[in-house]
Amino acid sequence: MDSVRSRIKALAGAALVTAALTGCAGSSDAHVGPGVTKEPCPNAVNKKNGCIYLGIISDLTSGPFKALGAPMTTAEQKFWHRVNQQGGIKGYDIDVVTYVRDNRYDIEVHRRAHNEIKGKVLALAQTLGSPMTDAILPDLRSNKMIAVPASWSSKWEAEDVILESGASYCFESMNAIDYIAQRTSIKKVLSVHYPGDYGADAAAGAQIGARAHGLTFSDIEVVQNQPGDAVDAIMTQKPDLVIVTTGPADAAAIVGDSVSRGFDGRFFGTNPTWDKSLLKNAAAPAMKSRYLQTAPWKPFATDSPGHTAMRAALGSVDPNDNFTSGWVSSYPLKAVLQKAAENKDLTRDGLLEAVKQTTIVDYEGMLPSAAGNFSGDANTSAFRQSVINRPDDAEFTGIKVISDFFSGPTARSHRFTGTCQLSK
Repeated sequence: MDSVRSRIKALAGAALVTAALTGCAGSSDAHVGPGVTKEPCPNAVNKKNGCIYLGIISDLTSGPFKALGAPMTTAEQKFWHRVNQQGGIKGYDIDVVTYVRDNRYDIEVHRRAHNEIKGKVLALAQTLGSPMTDAILPDLRSNKMIAVPASWSSKWEAEDVILESGASYCFESMNAIDYIAQRTSIKKVLSVHYPGDYGADAAAGAQIGARAHGLTFSDIEVVQNQPGDAVDAIMTQKPDLVIVTTGPADAAAIVGDSVSRGFDGRFFGTNPTWDKSLLKNAAAPAMKSRYLQTAPWKPFATDSPGHTAMRAALGSVDPNDNFTSGWVSSYPLKAVLQKAAENKDLTRDGLLEAVKQTTIVDYEGMLPSAAGNFSGDANTSAFRQSVINRPDDAEFTGIKVISDFFSGPTARSHRFTGTCQLSK
């Protein structure tokens, strides 16, 4: 914006200055890539702006994470509408409505959706699911296409084309074990998780945490909607702590059924295991007494400028922490688009270069500034802090912060050289 302003200062007339400040139909002389047009977006806020199209591929209807995907998508659309209301980005509005697709948490459906829209968008404002995002990762790399994940795999730390926010599942699990080990005596840890990157990443972090404390560790994969084997393993092995990495319904079944059968240990769920509807589930008493949650940020009702802006943009909605996830995760892409626009290069190459130049992201207080460094190597830039929550009926989203952002000794000392891997 400053370069545009300097070129027009010599021109007389306040109207000309105002027009330059609000931008006009791709008025900068930036190079542009796929998904960037001089024509305005459909239903544009700023009719004189051009349009940057971003894609969203999410679980919106029938998969195990539809309770995550639908509100995340709504929040992201509200986030970019706010950006447009503030004038857009250097003469462009942002469209995150035209190319929204439902993946139903199915890898092949996700891949087909990506192939359909990839030539029509500059970047992906959301790609939901670690296995789904991993499936399109080679194509993202070859096309230098930036994507915002609705997942928290440690694999994303080493990928230049992935703009992640918050701590990974791997660091969440390390912090969970450090949190419990500092407060009570435990000897055995069991990780119960879905197969694939989502579950394996959390299980690997749990294994690293267990080893750091000299604890016995084991893990078991659980098939979606079939929690029985996990419950049997819990009852047989009798761990002191169970790290759960599933969807909310399976988490409730695992916790509720285990406790009803006499298990007296504790549970820690990674971020996507929680949904406030669980407080109305038959497992609610067990969840409230035995379950804690690790999360990458604070809940919906938190007092920060970003949380306040999010709530204002959403209007009258049923409070949901998945709105928070969608809003928070949009800040890095906004920062990268702004940097690329300043560099006059709104191509995919330009966005990738802008990622490497991004050392700080303004999350408006929703995350510490340390979370926004994408310029260093994975070990340097990996964000390691988690929030610890417990279920609480009195809270808007059924979850209460009991420990602010922290990284335990295991996460702080871990040398991150690549994706966290389970070792057998």
